[in-house]
Amino acid sequence: MNTTTLPAIAAVPAPMSAFERSLTVWVFLCIVIGIALGQMLPGPFQAIGRMEIAKVNLPVGLLIWVMIIPMLLKVDFASLSQVRQHWRGIGVTLFVNWAVKPFSMALLGWIFIRHVFAPYLPAGQADSYIAGLILLAAAPCTAMVFVWSRLTGGHPLFTLSQVALNDTIMVFAFAPIVALLLGLSSIIVPWDTLITSVLLYIVTPVLVAQRWRSALLKPGPPAFDAALAKIGPWSIAALLATLVLLFAFQGKAILDQPLVIAMLAVPILIQVFFNSGLAYWLNRRLGESHSVACPSALIGASNFFELAVAAAISLFGFESGAALATVVDVLIEVPAMLLVVKLVNESKGWYEAGLKS
Repeated sequence: MNTTTLPAIAAVPAPMSAFERSLTVWVFLCIVIGIALGQMLPGPFQAIGRMEIAKVNLPVGLLIWVMIIPMLLKVDFASLSQVRQHWRGIGVTLFVNWAVKPFSMALLGWIFIRHVFAPYLPAGQADSYIAGLILLAAAPCTAMVFVWSRLTGGHPLFTLSQVALNDTIMVFAFAPIVALLLGLSSIIVPWDTLITSVLLYIVTPVLVAQRWRSALLKPGPPAFDAALAKIGPWSIAALLATLVLLFAFQGKAILDQPLVIAMLAVPILIQVFFNSGLAYWLNRRLGESHSVACPSALIGASNFFELAVAAAISLFGFESGAALATVVDVLIEVPAMLLVVKLVNESKGWYEAGLKS
């Protein structure tokens, strides 16, 4: 099997299913179910919350692995050899994802959480909400970028190479960036828990996924695609189960302060449109093709929320504002990203006119 064919396999998934397009609806239902179960059956959920080792909740840890590993099966790190072919687009991706996004989110958290919305948020939760926003911004999207790229006609090899490079950087940069920004926000950094989260939710899933990927590829590309189609729903099912658990613990806080979700959504939405617009514009200025600019913009706009949710639970607990902030991203990301997809598709003429001038 030559390596030139493998990236295309991983980078061209089927379009979003009806279930995926309606993910926000399912998330909302999980919110309702989780809150209801948490109020009616507090005992069992408290027992689940106590099932932890070294601050890692075992049921949630298992669910996070089931979420993340099937997504990482799509990533072929051999595609890193393709990075040089579109170095300008890769440069924009790295600049927005690692030099802009985490720091601008920390700034937006400071503006909205500490100041604009501070009078309306629960007392003492500002630090935790900001921490959740930082965790989101420090984890660039992995799996869903393939879907967004497909919907915009994105270059498949570029999409795969930027995801593989981002994931490689994330192994080394996630913990230091989170620690730096939490420190700047005057939030105590539990380094041991942070490093444990990186090992559990980035390094181990990457290693497991790559070994599994190699085994699945041995029978050939059709068998690999068929296996991904069967395994893929595991991620969504695990995500929804995790959300039920989270909202069972967050239920009282949400019922007491229902507008918290809307207020947390504001900085997240600003980030989506700011980062996608910045990356899209920079690619145009640098003369990259539209098929490269689209996935470059989309990866900067979306988040690896599975990792952020897991890290927030490990660092701050089920009932923390950090966990709630990461879950808000799950609620709004799909419709927000579909809007970004629509905008970049409809602006293709404007984009390409700028390349000719």
